[in-house]
Amino acid sequence: MDSTTSETAGTGLRERKKLATKQALAWTAMQLALERGLENVRVEDITDAVNVSRRTFTNYFASKEEAIASLNTDRAAGAADALRDRPAGEPLAESLAEVFAAQYQPATGVDQERAKAIRMLVSSPALSGEYLKTLVDAEGPLAAAIAERTGADPRADLYPHVLAAAVTAAVRAATGHWITTGSAGSLPELIRQAVRQVACPPASGTPAAAPNPR
Repeated sequence: MDSTTSETAGTGLRERKKLATKQALAWTAMQLALERGLENVRVEDITDAVNVSRRTFTNYFASKEEAIASLNTDRAAGAADALRDRPAGEPLAESLAEVFAAQYQPATGVDQERAKAIRMLVSSPALSGEYLKTLVDAEGPLAAAIAERTGADPRADLYPHVLAAAVTAAVRAATGHWITTGSAGSLPELIRQAVRQVACPPASGTPAAAPNPR
C-alpha cells in the first residue's frame, strides 16, 4: 500500500468513526428522552452514556433537540436517492408515495419503540421545530430528483420545488394526523394517501383516497 492509499484509508476510517459517534449520540439522546422525558435529559447524561466529552457533542449538535431530530435527517435526505431507485416507468405520484411510506414502515406492527419516537418527535414543542428543519432541508435534493424524473430544469421550472415542498408537507400532515388520532391505522398507508393527494390531486368528484395516478 503506497502512502496515498494509506492516507485515503486513514481518512475513510476517521470519517466512519465520526459518523458512528454522531449516530451514537443521536440514538442515545432519543433513548434517554423516551425513558426519562425530554425535559429530564441533560447533554451531560448523553455524553456520559456514550463516554465522550461535551466538546465532542457540540462538534456535532447545538442541542439535545437537534441531536434527536437528526435521526430524521438521514431518512428525509434519503428520499431523493430512493426516488431515483424507483422503476422508471412508475407514475411519479406512486413513486413518491412508496418512497415516503417505506421510510415509516417500521413504525407499524411490533416496533412500538419506533412509534413512540415518532410521536415524541412530532408532538413535542421543543422538538417539532428541529423536525421541521429536517424536512425543509430535504426539499432541495428531492426537488432535484423530481426534476431528473420529469425532465424539468430545476433552475427555471418551479414545479419540482413546489411538488417537493407539497410532498414533505403532506408527510408531516399525515404523521400529525396519525398522532392526534391515537396512532390508529397504518402510518405508511396514511402517508401514501397524503402524498398521492398532493402529487396527483383528484379530479372534481373523485374520492381523495383513490386519485388517478399521474
